[in-house]
Amino acid sequence: MVNITYDTTSESIQWHLSNSTQGGVYSPGDIAWVLASTALVWLMIPGVGFFYSGLLRRKNALSMIGLSVMCLAVVSFQWFFWGFSLAFSETGSRYIGNLKYFGLRGVLDQPSIGSARIPSIVFCVYQLMFAAITPMIAIGAIAERGRIGPTLVFIFIWSTLVYDPIACWTWNTNGWSFVLGGLDFAGGTPVHISSGTAALAISIYLGKRRGYGTERLAYKPHNTSYVVIGTVFLWFGWFGFNGGSALSANLRAAQACIVTNLAASVGGLTWMIWDYRLERKWSAVGFCSGAIAGLVAITPASGFVGSPAAVLFGVMAGTLCNFATQLKFLLQYDDCLDIFASHTIGGVVGNILTALFAQASVAGFDGFTVIGGGWLDHHYIQLGYQVADSVSGLSYSFVMTTIILWVMHYIPGLRMRVSSPEAEIIGIDDAEMGEFAYDYVGIDAELGGADTLRDSMQGERVQKNTTQQQAVSAEKEGGGSSEGEVAGA
Repeated sequence: MVNITYDTTSESIQWHLSNSTQGGVYSPGDIAWVLASTALVWLMIPGVGFFYSGLLRRKNALSMIGLSVMCLAVVSFQWFFWGFSLAFSETGSRYIGNLKYFGLRGVLDQPSIGSARIPSIVFCVYQLMFAAITPMIAIGAIAERGRIGPTLVFIFIWSTLVYDPIACWTWNTNGWSFVLGGLDFAGGTPVHISSGTAALAISIYLGKRRGYGTERLAYKPHNTSYVVIGTVFLWFGWFGFNGGSALSANLRAAQACIVTNLAASVGGLTWMIWDYRLERKWSAVGFCSGAIAGLVAITPASGFVGSPAAVLFGVMAGTLCNFATQLKFLLQYDDCLDIFASHTIGGVVGNILTALFAQASVAGFDGFTVIGGGWLDHHYIQLGYQVADSVSGLSYSFVMTTIILWVMHYIPGLRMRVSSPEAEIIGIDDAEMGEFAYDYVGIDAELGGADTLRDSMQGERVQKNTTQQQAVSAEKEGGGSSEGEVAGA
């Protein structure tokens, strides 16, 4: 039975203990804001799919959009099954929770571990969206060469063994980073560093795509409109991602929205200007990439920093993530969507800058949060906390992701990479889904098929010339072949 009553005088929801004494008070406005933020973050998940889809070749466009909703479905079940309990049970360890809330048992009207101002069920569904978008960011690394079925299995396992422990130690009140004093408002380490590093591990495991290092992979995004649409969904949803992490409709949530929008704007402009110096073109893809880098960087800091700092976050993210895209050439791994450069590097930049610019006064905009602040507040040890959290999340995600991939590699039917070059040639949409994003997919043009077609035509000409020469020789020797017979040959 739900032990709540509605107070018409204060317009609040009152939660009562089993002995009918008042246990807590919930604000309908806070609940409404967190539920609205849940919907905003939900929209980001297909936003990632559209963003990735636009950057790929058209024969692989549908797979990323489809995987975005499939990923949401898999993680929704995993979160219900045991994900929420592993991440947010109050009786868990410093590294991972227990099964207190297995099957969401007991997750309803009691105050949440995140905030006593909202019930547990509201906090649960809000955090589900974070859990769902994180593996979606990571599995962009399978683009153009990964199998969908094993990827869905990977999402369930990875969410359990990688995301849930990192979320626990970052946000759970028992978590070691939380207790230590690490500052991560909305997911710099659990969401961005973990997913970007997982993408790096997946890229290394899968190996390079067919034609890597040749002109056939020097293609431009097949649909820049999808890239822009995906960015719009992400930017729009990020107001719920960061602003909603205040878990209350208050001034801190408003400040988080302000710095989120500012960092994205400056990041987009910075990346676009860096690209302009090379191409002398104002790139929409460059702007979108920079906006996302700015959003990633401001994520851990959004509830701790002022607006002037957000400008620096955007500039640093737009610059460092832009140059980090060259790492894949330097280290020879095929991360075709630059997930590591945008999310891991952006997340680390955000965590470090949080240590420098976090302010106790900004955190206190909600009226009750107390922190030591960062270097602006002369709290210099905060840098050590942020570095420890970043390195731990990066290392743990890379090692565990690699272990998961190689264990699956030796289980029949669970290898992540497509088994034949033909699947890469015709595209993942056709090979794995039997469906297409478009009515027409120009396979020859997109896979370097022009070279294949040219080689085939040359082979046919050689074979025809050889046949004609043999016929002429036979005519000279036998004297009985006619011109028509030679031509027919």
